[in-house]
Amino acid sequence: MVITKDMPIGQVVQKYPKTVEVFLRHGLMCFGCAIAQFENVEQGAMAHGIDVEALMKDLNAAVPEVAGSEQ
Repeated sequence: MVITKDMPIGQVVQKYPKTVEVFLRHGLMCFGCAIAQFENVEQGAMAHGIDVEALMKDLNAAVPEVAGSEQ
């Protein structure tokens, strides 16, 4: 996995812009707020009642070319 649960939401979006649509699709809209720089993916998902495992699967699927090149 390229993206992990403990990564700050803001870092994920900055490093992998394609993930914005994944966050939106899952109902996690806070990636643009100040707390996103400190709150990790798991914390954000839990705070909004989002299935963390499904979110992680979709986030990592959004960056397959990166996942393949970093192994």
